[in-house]
Amino acid sequence: MHRIGFVVFPDFNLLGFAAITVFETANLVLGEQAYEVTLLSESGGLVPASAGFKVETRPFDDTAFDTVMFGSGIDTDFTSPGLAAFVRRSLETSRRIAAPCTGAFVLAEAGVLDGRRATTHWRFARDLQRRYPRVAVEEDQIFIVDGSIWTSAGMTATIDLALAMVENDHGQEVSRTVARRLVVYHRRAGGQSQFSVLLELEPKSDRIQKAIDYAKANLRKALSVEDLAEVAGLSPRQFSRAFREETGQSPAKSVEHLRVEAARLMLERGRLSLDVIAAETGFGDRERMRRAFLRTLGQPPQAIRRQGRTPASLALDAQSG
Repeated sequence: MHRIGFVVFPDFNLLGFAAITVFETANLVLGEQAYEVTLLSESGGLVPASAGFKVETRPFDDTAFDTVMFGSGIDTDFTSPGLAAFVRRSLETSRRIAAPCTGAFVLAEAGVLDGRRATTHWRFARDLQRRYPRVAVEEDQIFIVDGSIWTSAGMTATIDLALAMVENDHGQEVSRTVARRLVVYHRRAGGQSQFSVLLELEPKSDRIQKAIDYAKANLRKALSVEDLAEVAGLSPRQFSRAFREETGQSPAKSVEHLRVEAARLMLERGRLSLDVIAAETGFGDRERMRRAFLRTLGQPPQAIRRQGRTPASLALDAQSG
């Protein structure tokens, strides 16, 4: 049995508990108590979540856990000396330790991420790197495993992290079955991009937003700068300058990111061939789509599809050559 210690602290974020649901579901799939989860905190007793209610916890002691997971919070400054000491002790006594989202700040403050690769929620990645320069922060990753330390992006990436642990412990088929029970796609690969980064354009003007909305709705079209500029009511030169100033990206790069995101969703659903997806998302052919995936996600479309491998998707791949 895998004993998991899940560490919380005042104002912890409840979405981290999604990992506990993954382990609970794995027990149901396996038909045995393969995982036992214990809630821990520095002093024990009732600990308030950011949502306002409290959960009962056990205080830190010398109990040995197979896995220790450190929760995340709405802030990044919540590490106490006692919590940092428990991190260091857990690294020595546990097979693995994990920190989704801002939990990476707990590990970094304890010094265990020095010289290691790590990730966190994209909103906090640059702050993590600035405050802990000895950590190799990779801000656009779903999760990273460096030795016995696991870190992940924020929010629902906690589920990907936990599913990867189940796969590591019990194999891909069990992990895939758990994902189906949870009504989520089979876990995203750790190297897959945090797509919020790619699509977080946040233009300041209605004109640029209108052009982005048009691009999203018309991915099959060429979507040249001239086309988008006409929608925005600007000259191509004015549009390109305003677009970059407001989003930090060129129009062409943003359109490519939108196409990759749309194609990724189609691939994960596994219903269409690669050639059809390339045509529907405006890439024109599968080779152009492959190059865009490598530039944007660091892996080809086939790798995305294999993560949710099913007989139907395998048959589609075979048909599309």
